[in-house]
Amino acid sequence: MLILTASASSCKKYLDEERRDNFNTNNYFTTASQAQTFVNGIYSNLYMFQNGDAYGESPFITLELFAGHTTTLGQSVNNKQVITQTTSPTNPGFQTVWSNSYAAIANANIALKRIPDIAMADADKKKLLGEIYFLRAFFYFHLVRLYGDVPLITEPVTITSETLYPERSPMASVYDLIIADLKAAKESGLPETDQSGRASLGAVRTLLGSVYLTTAGYPLQKKENYALAAAEVLPVLTKYTLFPDYAFLHDNAHKNQGELIFQINYLVGVKENAIPQLTLPFNLQVGAYGDHLGAMIPTTQFIASYPAGDKRAKERQFFFSSYPKDKDPSTIITFEKPALYKFFHAESALGNGKSDENWTLFRLPEAMLIYAEAQNEAEGAPNQTARDQVNAIRARAELAPIGNLSQAAFREEVWRQRYLELCYEDKSYFDIQRTHKIYVVPGGTFADATSTPNEQGVTFKEQYYFWPIPQREINTNPKLKQNQGW
Repeated sequence: MLILTASASSCKKYLDEERRDNFNTNNYFTTASQAQTFVNGIYSNLYMFQNGDAYGESPFITLELFAGHTTTLGQSVNNKQVITQTTSPTNPGFQTVWSNSYAAIANANIALKRIPDIAMADADKKKLLGEIYFLRAFFYFHLVRLYGDVPLITEPVTITSETLYPERSPMASVYDLIIADLKAAKESGLPETDQSGRASLGAVRTLLGSVYLTTAGYPLQKKENYALAAAEVLPVLTKYTLFPDYAFLHDNAHKNQGELIFQINYLVGVKENAIPQLTLPFNLQVGAYGDHLGAMIPTTQFIASYPAGDKRAKERQFFFSSYPKDKDPSTIITFEKPALYKFFHAESALGNGKSDENWTLFRLPEAMLIYAEAQNEAEGAPNQTARDQVNAIRARAELAPIGNLSQAAFREEVWRQRYLELCYEDKSYFDIQRTHKIYVVPGGTFADATSTPNEQGVTFKEQYYFWPIPQREINTNPKLKQNQGW
């Protein structure tokens, strides 16, 4: 059954969900309004990242657990098995990402087939198709990075289609489609930026830059793509601005603004989430939440890896170690371990406990660091623009600027800033995949991923460079073969 979204306000268009039990594509795609509603439904599949149960088995947490800098104080056996690298293809998070991504891709394929025939303003049609290309590329990008070779489906599927039970396609072919889709999205007339939560040219360029950076690393190692990545994100750097306050990253007043390039949008009463509850200390009454689950807690060793004086590591910047008790502000609760203030949502904590905190998929510092890393690799040394990007991030963190570093030293400084600035935003595991390096704490150095224990004493297993194909999919489709080691 398809889940569609109906238009609400101009800034929350894809939030309202509506079921259409008798949906039929043959008589549905007749008006511009129908086309818009259908595309809104593709956006709603982004909610997969926060899908999960009360134990914290949500993909946004699973991705961080794979990176090794997160503990869980919650009750999830599956989460603990990810940390110790003893999990299996039956882990529900693997199925959540696979099924939601392919549901989004299936609807994107239908929309790309049917919307061109709708009578509507050409500019509106072109923009809508650009959003669809962006979204299809986004979901395929997650699939190919997480599972490796995956089925490549570009046409609507019916019960009689040959692709009803598809085989896996080579990663290179999947990336070819992703890049082609994003190039099409770039030419679709999308706005440079967007404050409504929809795709923009900035989001397209940042995603494409990330794709090029990824393909320049393992396993494809297309080194020529470093230059393409740098060129792709360069225009983004002047279209967004860094926030002066880290609190703006997770409040309601600054959603989809400033440095926030693309977010998953939430709204109380329409679509809410449990991000604060999942990231608060276990069973401590911080905020007006019914649950305090401790499902994603940063390791103390990771926090200790921040340089002396780094503002991000100070109290109530990216982390916090105490907070007033709910309904009793005179009582200060001290945590056993620091938690993520980066995702603390004051509006819901001090209100009724219903969170509509947005989840950020792309923000300006990532684009800045993509440029810095890619330019350094492409040209053999950092240029002034690359150094400026790193120094801007460091300046906000109240750190001294870097000087003229060598290519190798600059490379590691960029990697280090990716960990320190983008921590717990689902970037670290993908960095391990493409670099085959892990961030070693508390020293903040880098070492081979499969031979160096992390701060929890776990050494990354080679099979963990990819997730397993979900067992349910293997059971359903005999053409799917499991990833090595799983």
